[in-house]
Amino acid sequence: MEARNGFAPWQARVCDRVAAALDAGRLGHGLLFCGPALLGKHDVAAYLARRVLCMSRAAGGEPCGQCRSCQLIAAGSHPDFRDISFIPNRDGTRLRTEIVIEQMRELSAQMALTPQYGIAQVAIIDPADAINTAAANALLKTLEEPVPGRYLWLVSAQPGRLPATIRSRCQHVEFRLPPHDEAETWLQARGHDADDIAEALEAARGHPGLAHEWLEGEGLELRRQVAGDLEGLAAGRASPVEVARQWTADEDVVLRLRHAADIVVMEASHLTDPARTRSLAEWFDKANRTRDLMRTTVRADLAVVELLMAWRAAQRGR
Repeated sequence: MEARNGFAPWQARVCDRVAAALDAGRLGHGLLFCGPALLGKHDVAAYLARRVLCMSRAAGGEPCGQCRSCQLIAAGSHPDFRDISFIPNRDGTRLRTEIVIEQMRELSAQMALTPQYGIAQVAIIDPADAINTAAANALLKTLEEPVPGRYLWLVSAQPGRLPATIRSRCQHVEFRLPPHDEAETWLQARGHDADDIAEALEAARGHPGLAHEWLEGEGLELRRQVAGDLEGLAAGRASPVEVARQWTADEDVVLRLRHAADIVVMEASHLTDPARTRSLAEWFDKANRTRDLMRTTVRADLAVVELLMAWRAAQRGR
């Protein structure tokens, strides 16, 4: 009951709908929990797994939290529940960036077994869009051969990256951004300052999870710094080389580039000059391409210098 009561309103709405459909037998074995990141998709899927596997559900179908099944899930050792994500690479030095075929083969073998606790088996794959091609083919075979009492739930913030064959074999459970007042109330309940909430929600385009993450950490302050840097470059007070050095000096370079692109989008939304709007749109695309380069072997500082020089040149041409 505690986990259910801890849901945000948008989570609770989705959870109630899916729980009712599960109880009524209206859902197939394959579900795709999709929608923007940081809206609590995995938490809802995990709660529903506890609900399905609980041996002594409380009133309203809530998992009791006390039975052997609930205790095993809490301990991470339930034989009928699998929570699949990234695993260490071969030498154990870091996590893989893909979900690989070995994981899907192991899952398929597990799903073919009789549930040890006689109720069901549930597997959650998150992020499902990180499944590589070979793993996707193995997963597709499992989806195409449903077995009663087996639930295969995929969680993704970017479902378009999944093969269409997999998406088409899953019923979609969609998470959407909540109304602004609901997001604001939720953030207030977490103790954030009203003025900061307004700024963070505007910056996050109404996304409460993203706003909360920025308010809890340094994300909002980082955005203010990026805005100041762009203004300084436009006014000729700052050097592209020096700003690029600062932006790439730590692990926040990708977030800085995201903030920069978002700031430009917000500026463009208030413009009436078509030429200026096109110029900002071109720089927005360049900023996103530069952000993608941060995942490659390209020197980050040189890529960001080029981007910031293009920004300064565009501002001088206004």
